[in-house]
Amino acid sequence: MGRRVVLTAVAALCLGLSGRAYSLERFPPPEFTETQHQIPSPTTPDPRRDLYEYVDAAVLLAALAIASYLVLRKRNRRLVFVLMIACLVYFGFYRQGCVCSIGAIQNATLTFFDSQYAMPITATIFLLAPLLFTLFFGRTFCGAVCPLGAIQDAVVLWPVRVPRPLESSLRLLAYAYLGAAVLFAATGSAFIICRYDPFVSFFRLTGSINMLVLGVSLLVIGMFVGRPYCRFLCPYGVILRQFSRVSRRRVTITPDQCIQCRLCEDACPFGAIREPTAPWPDEEYRAGKKRLALLLLAAPLIVAAAAWIGSLLWPQASRVHPTVRLAERVYQEDQGQVTDTTDASDAFRATGRPADELYGEAKMIQAQFVLGGWLLGGFVGLVAAAKLLAASIRRKRTDYEADRAGCFACARCYKYCPRQRIQDDRKATVTA
Repeated sequence: MGRRVVLTAVAALCLGLSGRAYSLERFPPPEFTETQHQIPSPTTPDPRRDLYEYVDAAVLLAALAIASYLVLRKRNRRLVFVLMIACLVYFGFYRQGCVCSIGAIQNATLTFFDSQYAMPITATIFLLAPLLFTLFFGRTFCGAVCPLGAIQDAVVLWPVRVPRPLESSLRLLAYAYLGAAVLFAATGSAFIICRYDPFVSFFRLTGSINMLVLGVSLLVIGMFVGRPYCRFLCPYGVILRQFSRVSRRRVTITPDQCIQCRLCEDACPFGAIREPTAPWPDEEYRAGKKRLALLLLAAPLIVAAAAWIGSLLWPQASRVHPTVRLAERVYQEDQGQVTDTTDASDAFRATGRPADELYGEAKMIQAQFVLGGWLLGGFVGLVAAAKLLAASIRRKRTDYEADRAGCFACARCYKYCPRQRIQDDRKATVTA
């Protein structure tokens, strides 16, 4: 009976609402890259669109609840996979990857730094709901609901194990990406998470050739390295990692006792299984203490060096902002460095504003990037120092366990555990 209810709910997620299609733009508006033109917003909102956005939020909450139930109570990989495909169809191809929990980070940042911007209620729900569920149930959003994770999970064919030091180092890219996304959103420059979404070209069947190549490359890599975007690039994923560390409930591989057969370790394509630890020899223990002390002394230097490197990036980073680019172009034209004009510079001169006013505004934005570069570099340096310190601390484990932070709650390991299979067979016998 329970399985029938779950399958019915999953089918509803796949079907969605057919009327939703009529509220979408059949032909997207042109992009004005060389001018300041912006398409005016309608004075009267479309009530149907607002309704369907609330429906999207309701589907998200329902999917999160079902995923948590399937992973932690039913412990059934097959049903989790069905739900994952349903969410890929609905949130990915049907909703074309928007609204996106990952991109909502930028909406929240812009709301905090720009008093004239109000974060849409749907984006707020998509940002906070997975975080709340992660606090209570672990990363079930990643395992079954996120369309970006689902499209990668579906192509894992011949997974290879990535050495943990290499995996931890590559994850610095995700922290740097998160910091850069916050910086560009805070300065009103760009939403780079949305701009460089590697899978949106698949979801919308449109997009630049560069993003299509990036998406294909990640999927090809994902055939051998499980979920490369989720593990090494996703800025929302590193936030979920920290929430999952303190989650109230989490994935437990075996339903009772661990017999240390290592089948779960072989079954996980994401390197999220931690093996039992052996006692430290005295010499290794003393060496570890010295290494930890040296790293504690070196941590401030690592943070300072990374902050300084980040501060050097402001000239290139600030050019992402359209005002800075416009100011540089107008200056080049005024100094005779170029002979032609652009649509953007012509539009600016048509306003009658003095160039010095534009230059002053651009300098203020550049000053924000100088400070932001220091903060971004310091943030990445702090994460790097914390990773080095964590690698020097040895935690005691007596059984094979799913890593609290790294486990995607995909439920793969359940069916490989002999103790779980014995329990499933007993339940099937009782039911029969």
